Amino acid sequence: MKFKTLILSILLILFPWISNSQNTQDPEKFFGFKPGADYQLFNYEKLIDYLYLVDKSSGMVQMVEIGKSPMGKSIYALFISSEENIKNLEKLAEINKKLALDYTLSDTEQTELVKTGKVFVLATLTMHSSEVGPTQALPLIVHQLITDKSEATKKILNDVVYMATPCHNPDGMNMVVDYYYKTKGTKFEGSSYPGLYHKYIGHDNNRDFVTLTQSDTKAISDLTSTKWFPQVMVEKHQMGYTGSRYYVPPFYDPIAENIEPELYAWTSIFGHNMLNDMTALGFKGISQNNAFDNYWPGSTETCIWKNVISFLTEAASVKLAKPIYIEPSELSGGGKGLPENKKGINNLAPWEGGWWRLSDIVALEVASTISMLNTSYIYKDKILKYRNDVCKQQVEKGKSQPPYYFIIPQKQADLSELVSLVELLKEHGVWVYKLKSNITLNSYNYNEGDIVVPLAQPFRMFVKEVLEVQKYPERKIIAGGDIISPYDITSWSIPLHKGLTCHQIDTKYPELESNIQQITDKYSLAINTSNSKYVLLSSSNNQSYQIVFELLSKGITIERTLENISINGDLIAAGSFIVENSSKTKDVLEKATFPIYQIETTNNLKITSIKHPRIALINPSIQSTDAGWTRFVLDTYGVKYSILTPAEVENLDIKTKFDVILIPNTSASILKEGKQKRNNQLIPADYPTEYTKGMGSKGVENILKFVNDGGIVISWEASTELFEGTLSINQPNYKEEFILPFRNAGDAIERAGLKCPGSLIRIKLNNESPITWGLGNEIGIFYRGRPAFTTQIPNLDMDRRIIGYFGDDNLLISGYLKGEEYLVKKSAIIWMQKGKGQLVLMGFSPIFRASVPVTYKLLFNSIFLYQ
Repeated sequence: MKFKTLILSILLILFPWISNSQNTQDPEKFFGFKPGADYQLFNYEKLIDYLYLVDKSSGMVQMVEIGKSPMGKSIYALFISSEENIKNLEKLAEINKKLALDYTLSDTEQTELVKTGKVFVLATLTMHSSEVGPTQALPLIVHQLITDKSEATKKILNDVVYMATPCHNPDGMNMVVDYYYKTKGTKFEGSSYPGLYHKYIGHDNNRDFVTLTQSDTKAISDLTSTKWFPQVMVEKHQMGYTGSRYYVPPFYDPIAENIEPELYAWTSIFGHNMLNDMTALGFKGISQNNAFDNYWPGSTETCIWKNVISFLTEAASVKLAKPIYIEPSELSGGGKGLPENKKGINNLAPWEGGWWRLSDIVALEVASTISMLNTSYIYKDKILKYRNDVCKQQVEKGKSQPPYYFIIPQKQADLSELVSLVELLKEHGVWVYKLKSNITLNSYNYNEGDIVVPLAQPFRMFVKEVLEVQKYPERKIIAGGDIISPYDITSWSIPLHKGLTCHQIDTKYPELESNIQQITDKYSLAINTSNSKYVLLSSSNNQSYQIVFELLSKGITIERTLENISINGDLIAAGSFIVENSSKTKDVLEKATFPIYQIETTNNLKITSIKHPRIALINPSIQSTDAGWTRFVLDTYGVKYSILTPAEVENLDIKTKFDVILIPNTSASILKEGKQKRNNQLIPADYPTEYTKGMGSKGVENILKFVNDGGIVISWEASTELFEGTLSINQPNYKEEFILPFRNAGDAIERAGLKCPGSLIRIKLNNESPITWGLGNEIGIFYRGRPAFTTQIPNLDMDRRIIGYFGDDNLLISGYLKGEEYLVKKSAIIWMQKGKGQLVLMGFSPIFRASVPVTYKLLFNSIFLYQ
């Protein structure tokens, strides 16, 4: 509060006119332009300054800090309602919590809470920072709500609390605004921001609401999972230029089958009311039931699985703040559910083209927001009652129909990921328990400490969705036609993606329910180490690598075992780490959440010393989301690395500076030419030239020379194309030409009929390779159908080994796969030698969205090949 007061005092000195409360609320006077004006944008700090001033001048407004962005900016929730409601926010939040979680409320208690409670409508704005309209509209929404003295608005704000995150992604907002002004007045004005508009993950911040890896995601998720429990939530987006002008619910198929029908019905009510209200105001091009499905969790609307009436809206974009003119012939429907821009049930009043401006988007955002608030007012009692009714319904379903529980045995290969799973579920507001004593269920012996997640809890839909195996529903527009493609991915089972065994229990066991206790404290499986001379960290645990990287960065000597060993009857996988137990290592070792083995001597153990190699990560200046996720995983695990742009690779003597090069999933044309390729043609970029320089043929040759001289390259998905075909290295007296002993069959098997739209696929592993240390005989990889490798007998100074390959059948673990026969005899991971160096190529991302920890070890072990 002191900081807030200081900021306000400074602003009052700089802008004396704002001391008048009426002027304080005038956005145009504060910003110097009306939000939405052509060629004008405000940044995050200016927005927050305005909102704090409104907070100070009006009893109808309150700002609450809810977290920090990945780059350290404060994230807020803004509340607007009647002065009485704002005074009683905490009390109203308690009512929300009771309605959301208390399934024991009597009818009388429920009726009283419904009577005294208010509908909280949460709007999260501009998570995708190029979609500037929602946040730019917020000051106008605020101004309208607190200055409109009509009886209609008073009634709305007496029964409804508007709750907004002014900007879901403050870091990205400033990046985009700064870039817009940097290019303003040049031919690049209005072009897309070249990099990731986030510290790490760019557009994928709308894919993080299951795994909760980012601090901004956590802050937003907490609003619906553990703190404020709003009944309604909308995520405000923008879409392309030439489709409908505004999308509102209902969703398109397929939809998540675990969601209750009433929740979908409520989203449709809000959508139809927006359509009605906005059409009545004269807006054109409002579409619904097209393009956007609600099948996969991961977006902000994941809270619908937690009983929140949640949905998204999408406005047609402009070039940031630069208007665009659209010819009628350029308008299209936009795909699923809206094949053309003509009058139809999903597009009742088509927009006919012309100028499209940021002010048009802002006007749509204001109108849609007022409509949602009005709908919440109209159905206030029904919405609040439904929130508690669905809570009771979910608990009752958990008691009366399968599945009844998920049990995750404590005996797992990766205990650190078991701990991570428990803590993640708790962060989601899920009730997690453990067995108090051993129990036998259906001839299976479960042990004290095994994790139990009952389905009889308010967030039952979410529990079932993220713990079960996914099976994509084959929905078709017409009988016999093609299935409707998923909007994003088809697998997200947290246990499977972590490599954990999880049992779905479809029989009710009262003896189990009386034998569990809830885990409320921080969960850990750590066992304190004694004064043994050494400790051993199993390579089966992901956290072992995190600890080892931190110790290596401190200069601590680390050894790895070269074979499996047995300690106290436990078989410890090869590649495990031996660390001296000393005052220098104690603080780091105490971070372990899994048991650490104690040993007194390393005699008779086959071991080798390891060091932290010098790592370069090739990260294009043009958006590379997978590279951003790679940076996040490396930073999380304490891996030290340097970033190289493709342009820097061209003339760099790589071997003198680095030992290992990582090349994440980026198209080869971006890496080589700095441009995307479509239909075998390079597409001119609309970025300034400093962002579009690739490494060229010389850069590729530089990487090959690096390998030939003893370096290691780890490349995955699209970037592996760099190493296909005829390659060359200019040697002192001749040009060496060669073809590495592999081929990518991905295009061929896709044409043949393979369909794998982001699924967990089983591969078998070569256990003789150190790349697979800490893993079993097979694992699941997150696979999207390409690349798929074949190998051949090598020539010259080359060699190859298949590290991971697709079996003959039963490949699908979770998601969707058609044409698995085309993957038979294809490889997903290959190791190659060229000269003194090595290449590891993977047909999948080992770090995909930081959501498949089961494959992290493949990356870390590949890094440690250099010793």
